[in-house]
Amino acid sequence: MELNRKKKIKWDKIVPFLFISPWLFGFLAFTLGPLIYSLVISFFDWPVVGQAKFVGIDNYKTMFMDDPLFWKSLWVTVKFAAIFVPLNIIIALVLALLLNQNVKGHSFFRTFFYLPSVISGVALAMIWAWVFNGEYGILNYFLSLAGIQGPDWLNDMSWALVAMVIASLWGQGQMMLIFLAGLKGISKEMYEAASIDGANKITQFFKITLPLLTPTILFNLITTIISAFQQLTLALLLTGGGPLNSTYFYAMYVYENAFKYFKMGYSSANAWFMFLIVLGLSLLVFKSSSAWVYYEGEVKKKK
Repeated sequence: MELNRKKKIKWDKIVPFLFISPWLFGFLAFTLGPLIYSLVISFFDWPVVGQAKFVGIDNYKTMFMDDPLFWKSLWVTVKFAAIFVPLNIIIALVLALLLNQNVKGHSFFRTFFYLPSVISGVALAMIWAWVFNGEYGILNYFLSLAGIQGPDWLNDMSWALVAMVIASLWGQGQMMLIFLAGLKGISKEMYEAASIDGANKITQFFKITLPLLTPTILFNLITTIISAFQQLTLALLLTGGGPLNSTYFYAMYVYENAFKYFKMGYSSANAWFMFLIVLGLSLLVFKSSSAWVYYEGEVKKKK
């Protein structure tokens, strides 16, 4: 009897691991394993075809000291992120606030605004190639109706990066829904109490909505930063990094080193540096969150 009970207890401990074993195997084989492997080959001259040669930190030295495309792609990505991240969060928040209103047809508009986020990157790039076309693009057509001569968006160095930002802002339905879920989690009693005290809608937004939405903003900020530094598909299909490398994102730099020039070791070093940048920015945001992220029922101590 005692032996059977021990066997049952042992089996009960094993069963949960059996259920998660498919995910665990997938994580080890397709995520953690390749991640560690890429770190190892970043110290090799790995030409895919041919003999791998250990070069130590030479890949990292070349990247920082002898490769102008590294600094160019990094600067383009930083500029893109500086524009894209705040705009993406602000627009998604505004859309969520609008959809949070109890008006007729709000379910339709939720679906309508979310739909672009499920379109594949290739299809989205084809749509925007038509929209941004300098000769027959729909965007320049609407500008011409207002008497404005539109630029050749994708072939003009001054506007190509702006075009990338506009195209990237299109698929933010997921972030909008996350903000909407955060808004739904704010108690209506708080707004009722504020209204009784004479607070108008603007005051309620800055004193109630925005502070209680900061945990959601924190999550969306982190994911948007990661997304900005991984930007690849649209630029690859729309401009190929041009004109004159004005849309040559860091992710494209990593991609071309790996699959165009077949320098896997060097590309792995590039990718790990990007990982460190994203990790550093994420940690910086988390570190600063104690000063601006509020949770319901929490009281911030004045320093």
